[in-house]
Amino acid sequence: MTPANRSALIFVSVAVFAGGLAVFWVAKEAFRVQRQEVMRRSIQNPLGAEMNWIPAGKFTMGGNDGADDEKPLHDIKVRGFWMDRNEVTNNQFAKFVAATGYVTTAERTPDSSSIAGLPPDRLVPGSMVFVPVDKAISTDPNPCWKFVPGANWRHPQGPESDIKALGEYPVVHVSWDDAVAYAKWAGKRLPTEAEWEYAARGGLEQNQYPWGREPFPKGMWMMNVWQGQFPNENLAQDGYKGTAPCGAFPPNGFGLNDMAGNVWEWVADWYRPDFYAQSPRENPAGPAEGYDPAETSVPKRVKRGGSFLSSEQNGKDYRPSTRKKATPFVGMSDLGFRCAKDSVAP
Repeated sequence: MTPANRSALIFVSVAVFAGGLAVFWVAKEAFRVQRQEVMRRSIQNPLGAEMNWIPAGKFTMGGNDGADDEKPLHDIKVRGFWMDRNEVTNNQFAKFVAATGYVTTAERTPDSSSIAGLPPDRLVPGSMVFVPVDKAISTDPNPCWKFVPGANWRHPQGPESDIKALGEYPVVHVSWDDAVAYAKWAGKRLPTEAEWEYAARGGLEQNQYPWGREPFPKGMWMMNVWQGQFPNENLAQDGYKGTAPCGAFPPNGFGLNDMAGNVWEWVADWYRPDFYAQSPRENPAGPAEGYDPAETSVPKRVKRGGSFLSSEQNGKDYRPSTRKKATPFVGMSDLGFRCAKDSVAP
Protein backbone atom coordinates (compact mmCIF):
# COMPACT_ATOMS: atom_id res chain seq x y z
CA MET A 1 0.00 0.00 0.00
CA THR A 2 1.44 3.31 -1.03
CA PRO A 3 1.86 6.07 1.57
CA ALA A 4 -0.83 8.06 -0.24
CA ASN A 5 -3.32 5.17 -0.08
CA ARG A 6 -2.44 4.56 3.58
CA SER A 7 -3.06 8.22 4.37
CA ALA A 8 -6.36 8.12 2.51
CA LEU A 9 -7.45 5.00 4.42
CA ILE A 10 -6.52 6.58 7.75
CA PHE A 11 -8.44 9.72 6.77
CA VAL A 12 -11.52 7.69 5.84
CA SER A 13 -11.32 5.67 9.06
CA VAL A 14 -11.01 8.81 11.15
CA ALA A 15 -13.87 10.39 9.25
CA VAL A 16 -16.09 7.33 9.77
CA PHE A 17 -15.17 7.23 13.44
CA ALA A 18 -15.83 10.94 13.81
CA GLY A 19 -19.08 10.57 11.93
CA GLY A 20 -20.09 7.76 14.23
CA LEU A 21 -19.26 9.90 17.24
CA ALA A 22 -21.26 12.73 15.76
CA VAL A 23 -24.29 10.48 15.20
CA PHE A 24 -23.92 9.11 18.74
CA TRP A 25 -23.60 12.61 20.17
CA VAL A 26 -26.61 13.85 18.20
CA ALA A 27 -28.68 10.87 19.35
CA LYS A 28 -27.52 11.32 22.93
CA GLU A 29 -28.24 15.04 22.83
CA ALA A 30 -31.66 14.45 21.30
CA PHE A 31 -32.44 11.96 24.06
CA ARG A 32 -31.20 14.40 26.72
CA VAL A 33 -33.31 17.22 25.29
CA GLN A 34 -36.33 14.93 24.99
CA ARG A 35 -35.90 13.70 28.57
CA GLN A 36 -35.44 17.25 29.82
CA GLU A 37 -38.59 18.27 27.96
CA VAL A 38 -40.55 15.42 29.50
CA MET A 39 -39.27 16.35 32.94
CA ARG A 40 -40.00 19.99 32.30
CA ARG A 41 -43.46 19.32 30.97
CA SER A 42 -44.77 16.91 33.53
CA ILE A 43 -44.34 15.78 37.11
CA GLN A 44 -46.54 13.35 38.97
CA ASN A 45 -47.81 14.33 42.40
CA PRO A 46 -49.53 11.99 44.87
CA LEU A 47 -52.95 13.01 43.54
CA GLY A 48 -52.16 11.83 40.03
CA ALA A 49 -52.38 15.38 38.68
CA GLU A 50 -49.79 16.41 36.14
CA MET A 51 -48.03 19.74 36.37
CA ASN A 52 -46.08 21.53 33.66
CA TRP A 53 -43.03 23.68 34.19
CA ILE A 54 -43.64 27.27 33.10
CA PRO A 55 -40.21 28.82 32.46
CA ALA A 56 -39.31 32.27 33.73
CA GLY A 57 -39.96 35.04 31.23
CA LYS A 58 -41.52 38.38 30.52
CA PHE A 59 -44.70 39.38 28.72
CA THR A 60 -47.04 42.27 28.17
CA MET A 61 -49.94 41.93 30.58
CA GLY A 62 -53.41 43.28 29.90
CA GLY A 63 -55.36 44.06 26.74
CA ASN A 64 -56.68 46.96 24.70
CA ASP A 65 -59.68 45.04 23.36
CA GLY A 66 -61.54 44.53 26.63
CA ALA A 67 -62.71 46.30 29.76
CA ASP A 68 -60.97 49.24 31.39
CA ASP A 69 -59.59 47.07 34.20
CA GLU A 70 -57.39 45.31 31.62
CA LYS A 71 -55.48 48.56 31.10
CA PRO A 72 -52.88 49.92 30.92
CA LEU A 73 -50.73 47.37 29.13
CA HIS A 74 -47.60 46.80 31.19
CA ASP A 75 -44.53 44.59 30.91
CA ILE A 76 -44.13 41.96 33.61
CA LYS A 77 -41.34 39.55 34.55
CA VAL A 78 -42.37 36.22 36.05
CA ARG A 79 -40.17 33.65 37.77
CA GLY A 80 -40.49 30.00 36.72
CA PHE A 81 -43.17 27.88 38.41
CA TRP A 82 -45.19 24.69 38.06
CA MET A 83 -48.80 24.83 36.90
CA ASP A 84 -51.48 22.16 36.87
CA ARG A 85 -51.96 20.96 33.33
CA ASN A 86 -55.70 20.68 33.93
CA GLU A 87 -58.30 22.24 36.15
CA VAL A 88 -58.76 20.32 39.41
CA THR A 89 -61.19 17.46 38.78
CA ASN A 90 -64.00 16.02 40.85
CA ASN A 91 -61.91 12.88 41.45
CA GLN A 92 -58.99 14.91 42.79
CA PHE A 93 -61.20 17.05 44.99
CA ALA A 94 -62.94 13.92 46.31
CA LYS A 95 -59.56 12.55 47.49
CA PHE A 96 -58.96 15.78 49.38
CA VAL A 97 -62.38 15.62 51.07
CA ALA A 98 -61.97 11.91 51.90
CA ALA A 99 -58.55 12.55 53.48
CA THR A 100 -59.51 15.63 55.48
CA GLY A 101 -63.28 15.59 56.02
CA TYR A 102 -63.38 19.10 54.57
CA VAL A 103 -66.83 20.66 54.16
CA THR A 104 -67.10 23.22 51.36
CA THR A 105 -68.66 26.65 51.72
CA ALA A 106 -71.71 25.59 49.69
CA GLU A 107 -72.34 22.70 52.09
CA ARG A 108 -72.43 24.93 55.17
CA THR A 109 -75.24 27.08 56.50
CA PRO A 110 -74.26 30.72 55.88
CA ASP A 111 -73.57 32.92 58.87
CA SER A 112 -75.85 35.93 58.51
CA SER A 113 -73.77 37.90 61.01
CA SER A 114 -70.70 37.72 58.79
CA ILE A 115 -72.47 38.15 55.44
CA ALA A 116 -74.43 41.39 55.52
CA GLY A 117 -77.64 41.69 53.55
CA LEU A 118 -78.14 37.99 52.84
CA PRO A 119 -81.88 37.33 52.26
CA PRO A 120 -83.63 34.72 54.45
CA ASP A 121 -84.03 32.25 51.57
CA ARG A 122 -80.23 32.15 51.23
CA LEU A 123 -79.59 31.14 54.84
CA VAL A 124 -79.36 27.47 53.85
CA PRO A 125 -76.55 25.44 52.26
CA GLY A 126 -76.51 25.86 48.49
CA SER A 127 -74.86 27.54 45.54
CA MET A 128 -75.48 29.48 42.33
CA VAL A 129 -76.59 27.43 39.31
CA PHE A 130 -76.91 28.58 35.72
CA VAL A 131 -80.45 27.97 34.44
CA PRO A 132 -81.07 28.72 30.73
CA VAL A 133 -84.13 30.92 30.28
CA ASP A 134 -85.69 33.12 27.65
CA LYS A 135 -84.29 36.46 28.77
CA ALA A 136 -86.84 38.30 26.63
CA ILE A 137 -89.76 37.17 28.79
CA SER A 138 -88.00 37.34 32.16
CA THR A 139 -88.45 40.24 34.55
CA ASP A 140 -85.48 39.19 36.69
CA PRO A 141 -82.48 41.50 36.04
CA ASN A 142 -80.19 38.46 36.27
CA PRO A 143 -82.46 35.61 35.18
CA CYS A 144 -79.82 32.99 34.34
CA TRP A 145 -78.42 32.51 37.83
CA LYS A 146 -80.45 30.98 40.63
CA PHE A 147 -79.46 30.16 44.18
CA VAL A 148 -80.30 26.46 44.47
CA PRO A 149 -80.48 24.96 47.98
CA GLY A 150 -78.48 21.74 48.08
CA ALA A 151 -76.31 22.58 45.07
CA ASN A 152 -72.62 21.93 45.75
CA TRP A 153 -69.62 20.17 44.24
CA ARG A 154 -71.24 16.75 44.74
CA HIS A 155 -74.58 17.94 43.32
CA PRO A 156 -73.72 20.54 40.64
CA GLN A 157 -77.27 21.13 39.41
CA GLY A 158 -79.02 20.65 42.74
CA PRO A 159 -79.84 17.85 45.21
CA GLU A 160 -81.12 15.47 42.52
CA SER A 161 -77.91 15.64 40.48
CA ASP A 162 -74.58 13.89 41.10
CA ILE A 163 -71.05 13.52 39.71
CA LYS A 164 -70.95 9.73 39.22
CA ALA A 165 -70.06 10.13 35.54
CA LEU A 166 -68.11 13.37 36.00
CA GLY A 167 -64.96 12.22 37.76
CA GLU A 168 -62.62 13.75 35.20
CA TYR A 169 -64.66 16.93 34.82
CA PRO A 170 -63.61 20.10 36.65
CA VAL A 171 -64.90 20.48 40.18
CA VAL A 172 -67.31 23.43 40.50
CA HIS A 173 -69.21 25.22 43.29
CA VAL A 174 -65.93 25.77 45.13
CA SER A 175 -65.37 29.07 46.91
CA TRP A 176 -62.00 30.81 46.96
CA ASP A 177 -61.53 29.50 50.50
CA ASP A 178 -62.25 25.95 49.31
CA ALA A 179 -59.69 26.27 46.53
CA VAL A 180 -57.04 27.58 48.93
CA ALA A 181 -57.74 24.74 51.39
CA TYR A 182 -57.30 22.13 48.65
CA ALA A 183 -54.12 23.76 47.36
CA LYS A 184 -52.53 23.84 50.83
CA TRP A 185 -53.38 20.18 51.39
CA ALA A 186 -51.84 19.26 48.04
CA GLY A 187 -48.64 21.17 48.82
CA LYS A 188 -49.46 23.80 46.21
CA ARG A 189 -51.03 27.25 46.01
CA LEU A 190 -53.26 29.27 43.73
CA PRO A 191 -51.43 31.03 40.87
CA THR A 192 -51.14 34.80 40.96
CA GLU A 193 -53.06 36.73 38.36
CA ALA A 194 -49.82 37.55 36.52
CA GLU A 195 -48.70 33.91 36.55
CA TRP A 196 -52.09 32.80 35.29
CA GLU A 197 -52.11 35.19 32.33
CA TYR A 198 -48.49 34.45 31.46
CA ALA A 199 -49.23 30.71 31.49
CA ALA A 200 -52.47 31.16 29.55
CA ARG A 201 -50.71 32.98 26.73
CA GLY A 202 -48.49 29.95 26.16
CA GLY A 203 -45.44 31.96 25.17
CA LEU A 204 -47.34 34.16 22.71
CA GLU A 205 -47.84 37.91 22.95
CA GLN A 206 -51.14 39.79 22.81
CA ASN A 207 -53.23 37.16 21.03
CA GLN A 208 -56.96 36.83 21.51
CA TYR A 209 -56.67 33.12 22.25
CA PRO A 210 -54.19 31.02 24.27
CA TRP A 211 -53.13 29.24 21.07
CA GLY A 212 -52.91 32.22 18.69
CA ARG A 213 -55.04 34.59 16.64
CA GLU A 214 -57.41 32.19 14.87
CA PRO A 215 -60.50 30.93 16.72
CA PHE A 216 -60.57 27.64 14.77
CA PRO A 217 -57.08 26.76 13.50
CA LYS A 218 -57.43 24.14 10.76
CA GLY A 219 -61.14 24.03 11.52
CA MET A 220 -60.61 22.64 15.05
CA TRP A 221 -62.63 23.57 18.11
CA MET A 222 -60.09 24.68 20.71
CA MET A 223 -62.26 25.54 23.72
CA ASN A 224 -65.56 24.79 25.43
CA VAL A 225 -67.67 27.95 25.14
CA TRP A 226 -71.22 28.95 24.22
CA GLN A 227 -72.47 28.80 20.63
CA GLY A 228 -75.85 30.23 19.72
CA GLN A 229 -78.06 32.98 21.10
CA PHE A 230 -77.13 33.53 24.74
CA PRO A 231 -78.69 32.66 27.17
CA ASN A 232 -81.47 30.50 25.76
CA GLU A 233 -79.95 28.75 22.72
CA ASN A 234 -76.86 26.59 23.15
CA LEU A 235 -75.99 24.84 19.90
CA ALA A 236 -73.15 22.88 21.53
CA GLN A 237 -71.16 22.84 18.31
CA ASP A 238 -68.00 22.19 20.33
CA GLY A 239 -69.54 18.99 21.65
CA TYR A 240 -70.58 20.13 25.13
CA LYS A 241 -73.58 22.00 26.55
CA GLY A 242 -72.06 22.21 30.02
CA THR A 243 -68.59 21.52 31.32
CA ALA A 244 -66.25 19.23 29.39
CA PRO A 245 -63.81 16.61 30.68
CA CYS A 246 -60.48 18.20 31.54
CA GLY A 247 -58.13 18.02 28.58
CA ALA A 248 -60.84 17.47 25.96
CA PHE A 249 -59.37 20.27 23.82
CA PRO A 250 -55.80 20.82 22.55
CA PRO A 251 -53.27 22.42 24.94
CA ASN A 252 -51.56 25.77 24.48
CA GLY A 253 -47.84 26.35 23.96
CA PHE A 254 -47.02 25.54 27.58
CA GLY A 255 -48.99 22.29 27.38
CA LEU A 256 -51.88 23.59 29.51
CA ASN A 257 -55.47 22.60 28.79
CA ASP A 258 -58.64 24.68 29.06
CA MET A 259 -56.98 28.04 29.69
CA ALA A 260 -59.97 29.40 27.75
CA GLY A 261 -63.51 28.29 28.50
CA ASN A 262 -64.83 25.24 30.39
CA VAL A 263 -64.82 26.81 33.89
CA TRP A 264 -63.63 30.04 35.42
CA GLU A 265 -60.55 29.65 37.60
CA TRP A 266 -59.86 31.32 40.92
CA VAL A 267 -56.47 33.02 41.27
CA ALA A 268 -54.76 34.27 44.42
CA ASP A 269 -55.18 38.02 43.92
CA TRP A 270 -57.62 40.48 45.38
CA TYR A 271 -59.48 42.45 42.71
CA ARG A 272 -58.95 46.16 42.13
CA PRO A 273 -59.85 47.72 38.77
CA ASP A 274 -56.96 50.20 39.00
CA PHE A 275 -54.20 47.82 40.08
CA TYR A 276 -52.42 47.63 36.71
CA ALA A 277 -51.49 51.32 36.90
CA GLN A 278 -49.49 50.67 40.06
CA SER A 279 -48.50 47.03 39.64
CA PRO A 280 -44.91 45.99 40.41
CA ARG A 281 -43.09 44.88 37.26
CA GLU A 282 -41.63 41.68 38.70
CA ASN A 283 -43.72 38.84 40.12
CA PRO A 284 -46.70 40.98 41.20
CA ALA A 285 -48.79 39.37 43.93
CA GLY A 286 -51.80 41.65 43.53
CA PRO A 287 -53.12 44.43 45.77
CA ALA A 288 -53.12 44.22 49.56
CA GLU A 289 -56.92 44.38 49.67
CA GLY A 290 -59.85 44.14 47.32
CA TYR A 291 -62.04 46.94 46.07
CA ASP A 292 -65.03 46.75 43.73
CA PRO A 293 -66.51 50.19 42.93
CA ALA A 294 -69.78 48.50 41.98
CA GLU A 295 -70.10 46.96 45.47
CA THR A 296 -67.76 48.78 47.81
CA SER A 297 -68.74 46.86 50.95
CA VAL A 298 -67.74 43.44 49.55
CA PRO A 299 -64.08 42.83 48.58
CA LYS A 300 -63.66 40.44 45.64
CA ARG A 301 -61.09 37.99 44.36
CA VAL A 302 -60.09 37.58 40.72
CA LYS A 303 -61.25 34.75 38.48
CA ARG A 304 -59.80 34.08 35.04
CA GLY A 305 -60.31 32.21 31.79
CA GLY A 306 -64.01 32.29 30.99
CA SER A 307 -66.28 29.26 31.01
CA PHE A 308 -68.65 27.17 28.92
CA LEU A 309 -71.01 30.15 29.19
CA SER A 310 -68.61 32.62 27.53
CA SER A 311 -69.38 33.85 24.04
CA GLU A 312 -68.83 36.73 21.65
CA GLN A 313 -72.20 38.08 22.80
CA ASN A 314 -71.26 38.42 26.46
CA GLY A 315 -67.77 39.83 26.39
CA LYS A 316 -65.42 37.20 24.96
CA ASP A 317 -64.38 36.32 28.48
CA TYR A 318 -62.14 33.53 27.18
CA ARG A 319 -59.46 36.08 26.18
CA PRO A 320 -56.23 35.67 28.23
CA SER A 321 -56.43 39.28 29.45
CA THR A 322 -60.02 39.15 30.74
CA ARG A 323 -60.36 39.94 34.44
CA LYS A 324 -63.51 39.15 36.40
CA LYS A 325 -64.30 39.35 40.09
CA ALA A 326 -66.26 37.22 42.53
CA THR A 327 -67.03 37.20 46.24
CA PRO A 328 -64.58 34.79 47.91
CA PHE A 329 -67.30 32.78 49.68
CA VAL A 330 -69.39 32.31 46.53
CA GLY A 331 -69.70 29.08 44.53
CA MET A 332 -71.03 28.78 40.99
CA SER A 333 -71.72 26.00 38.50
CA ASP A 334 -69.06 27.35 36.13
CA LEU A 335 -66.33 28.24 38.64
CA GLY A 336 -63.38 26.01 39.54
CA PHE A 337 -59.61 26.37 39.83
CA ARG A 338 -56.17 24.96 39.12
CA CYS A 339 -53.03 25.08 41.25
CA ALA A 340 -49.46 26.31 40.95
CA LYS A 341 -46.32 25.29 42.82
CA ASP A 342 -42.92 26.79 43.49
CA SER A 343 -40.02 24.50 42.73
CA VAL A 344 -36.55 24.28 41.24
CA ALA A 345 -36.58 24.16 37.46
CA PRO A 346 -35.91 20.73 35.88
